[in-house]
Amino acid sequence: MSVNSPLDLPINIALVHEWFTSRSTGGAENVVKIIDELLTEKASQPQIFSLVNEESLLKSNWLFDRKVKTSFIQKLPFGISHVQQYLPLLPFAIEQINLEGYKLVISSSHLVAKGVLTSPDQLHISYVHTPVRYAWDQMNIYLKRSFLRKIGLGPLIRLQLHTLRQWDQLSSSRIDYLLANSNFTAKRIWKYWRRRSEVIHPPVNVDRFEWNKPREDFYLSVCRLVPNKRVDLLVRAFNRLKLPLVVVGEGVEKSYLKDLAGPTVKILGFQSKEKIESLMSQCRAFVYAGIEDFGIAPVEAMASGAPVIALGKGGVLDTVKCLNFNQDKDATGLLFYEQTVKSLVEAIEFFNEKKLWREFNSGLIRDWANSFSQDSFKFKLEKTINRVWSEHKNSCDIATSDLRS
Repeated sequence: MSVNSPLDLPINIALVHEWFTSRSTGGAENVVKIIDELLTEKASQPQIFSLVNEESLLKSNWLFDRKVKTSFIQKLPFGISHVQQYLPLLPFAIEQINLEGYKLVISSSHLVAKGVLTSPDQLHISYVHTPVRYAWDQMNIYLKRSFLRKIGLGPLIRLQLHTLRQWDQLSSSRIDYLLANSNFTAKRIWKYWRRRSEVIHPPVNVDRFEWNKPREDFYLSVCRLVPNKRVDLLVRAFNRLKLPLVVVGEGVEKSYLKDLAGPTVKILGFQSKEKIESLMSQCRAFVYAGIEDFGIAPVEAMASGAPVIALGKGGVLDTVKCLNFNQDKDATGLLFYEQTVKSLVEAIEFFNEKKLWREFNSGLIRDWANSFSQDSFKFKLEKTINRVWSEHKNSCDIATSDLRS
């Protein structure tokens, strides 16, 4: 799947992301990797910028031996390994990155990358994973179990987040063209920044999953174990139902969830990619109770042929075709609509008692997951970059012509 090569893209292209550290990798970093591949294939290899970087030192990493230009945070004590602890400095740090000479700037942003400074003759396209979650609507969720709040620093943290909200809204006005990873993110961008955005779903490596294995008698959750993922709701629900649940992931809530888990719930912690692939291809259903901006794990589960039981809010509304409204064979999951144990229990009971896993076609679920593939992402992004760059170049040519006349 491809379109024609980009139309007259500049040779010097900047690709900006928050950070590349082994302690924080996920879907956002995969987006940068695929954007880098696309630009290298269709135009020229971009120069990568980030606040900090250690990944280019690892032979197993796609960035190995690449020159990544970083900010002054790189040289601060523990700046690489604990970059987020310098949160008050990050907006200032990203603004110090020098992008002079790069006609096209593409940022991948979930915090501050979108805030780089560009001139009127530079085109800045930003792929936004989310407006800063913990500065806006999920602030109280993050603060609820925060260690800093527990030691009396809650008011100071709230003041810092207030300042971050102001900068976040202000810096959004610098972007020339906005891309959102889901319709939910697009709504949040409009709510907080009052900017329109085009939705292009992020790339998922669906080819690494097997979809035609026999299903076993357990439910699966795979995510970071942090408060906003609401894994605690899953644990409480499966405790009540006395049904088998396997939880994969690491995070600050791991000990809390282990203490909460009953005899039918297993908190496995970190698992290899191969183990996760095996679990997804064999689980009865994948369960999720958080509100995601997009949510890659549910798509990976569907790529494995597994139906999804998830909260019907956020990015899953883009990715899961609910049985409630699709009585035909195209459904890929079951959605519940209140972020409560009661609502989740009712959904799982309905799924389990009606033996709904028999109603889902693993092959069709996998076919639907293919629409979120890496090739699909590249195809859509290439068309958008072509169009937006052409429009920008034409406007610059007209402005130059007006000055000469």
